[in-house]
Amino acid sequence: MKAQAVLGSAAVGVGLGTLLLPAVALADTTVSPATTPVGGTVVLTATTCNPKDGDVIFHVTGPNRDQNVRSTTAAAGGGLSAELFTAGFTLGTYTVAATCGNGSSAGSAQFTVTPIGGAPAGGGGSSDGGTTAAVAFTAGGALLGAGATGLVVLLRRRRHAGAVA
Repeated sequence: MKAQAVLGSAAVGVGLGTLLLPAVALADTTVSPATTPVGGTVVLTATTCNPKDGDVIFHVTGPNRDQNVRSTTAAAGGGLSAELFTAGFTLGTYTVAATCGNGSSAGSAQFTVTPIGGAPAGGGGSSDGGTTAAVAFTAGGALLGAGATGLVVLLRRRRHAGAVA
């Protein structure tokens, strides 16, 4: 009975990890830096698009933007990228949705435009505007929760088995 409970808890933990952790690894589109002052430049990158399929179209939307930006260079780590100059942008958060040359989606990312002399520029953006770490912590928390639940079930069964005997 004890082995079954331990195996059941392990199976639940592995199952949750299999479901939750791939979401962290799917950072297909990035914006770097994730925060820039008005007039700064951000680099938009779609890492999973194949340059042989054609250019990536980055669709930028936000407080005063609804525009497409075409990729201009092959990215060092793979995929395609473009630079976006933020002069004339309104302060706020912008979303970038990328479409590969073959028509497939490469995900989306966010970046924030701040006042000049405002918040310091971030080191690098992620496909979800900085929430990748939050997803990783959430996935880790879910795995810890599954393990704790399995432990509680195991201890209750052990206590119940001891009371019956």
